[in-house]
Amino acid sequence: MKAFLGFDVGSVSTNLALLDPSGSVLLSVYLRTAGDPLKAVQRSLKQLMEKQEGNIEIAGAGVTGSARELTGVFVGADVIKNEITAHAMAALALIPNVRTVVEIGGQDSKIILLRDGVVTDFAMNTVCAAGTGSFLDRQADRLELPIEQFGEMAAKAKASVRIAGRCAVFAESDMIHKQQVGHGTPEIIRGLCDALVRNYLNNVGKGKKILEPVVFQGGVAANTGIKAALERQLEMEVIVPEHHKVMGAIGAALLAREEMAVLSRDSHFRGLSLMDVDYRTGSFECDECSNECEILEVYVDGEVAGRWGGRCERWERLERSSAKQVQKQYV
Repeated sequence: MKAFLGFDVGSVSTNLALLDPSGSVLLSVYLRTAGDPLKAVQRSLKQLMEKQEGNIEIAGAGVTGSARELTGVFVGADVIKNEITAHAMAALALIPNVRTVVEIGGQDSKIILLRDGVVTDFAMNTVCAAGTGSFLDRQADRLELPIEQFGEMAAKAKASVRIAGRCAVFAESDMIHKQQVGHGTPEIIRGLCDALVRNYLNNVGKGKKILEPVVFQGGVAANTGIKAALERQLEMEVIVPEHHKVMGAIGAALLAREEMAVLSRDSHFRGLSLMDVDYRTGSFECDECSNECEILEVYVDGEVAGRWGGRCERWERLERSSAKQVQKQYV
């Protein structure tokens, strides 16, 4: 059976989605990147192989996420797109009339505004941890509670404790103070959820006209406490998709399907056997001009799989045979 494969490789998680030709999700994988994007890609492919039943032919592969360039040359992606495009594509496939996408991940968060199926505005937060999932993870460790229980605990709260949410450091100090003066854990957790949402809306969503339908994506969407806080502060319903954790990967797979329909060629995907190949990464400084670009490269089984990072396309244009000749100079 033909299928389309999408990768979303970020700093915290690596997600994989396998779609059938109609766009339905056949399989998905969600795991921690653990500081090594390519190793995480290999582990995700191994899990995919363990889950799949029958023979599958990959008709197209798409990549998104902060490690998209690295992952793209490693897997032989047919399309490499940014997270905004991928998340918007996935949301539109689920709810064609979606007008706002809220995405909160482990290390960043974003908002995407769509009107009539077209992205009209977006914003990202890649600096402040107080508006991301890592903020809640850290507080969960302090409270010695599994993050999965946050939503349930927040629902038990009789009130919400006001916690400063503009900065993760101040929020933690404020939370400690609230504990010391006697506030209960459920109330503090609900206050933390409200603080994260408040930070998100005041920073990422500042000046944005948020309209329904609102789709909530990313790993944090699994936290019912955050969903409830969003609905309270927006005063509107928030939709959490079934595959909210891997929406970026789903969008990448959909973009690959779209690309392959236009190109009408075989996929460049290197195959599921990538989970067993030897690889290494490297870099060097190009001295061909005064720009002195840092060129990044990936070797697969000892051969150069791809190079990128230059202002021009000198290294990207090199054929594999030519790349072998020049690699001796820098290895």
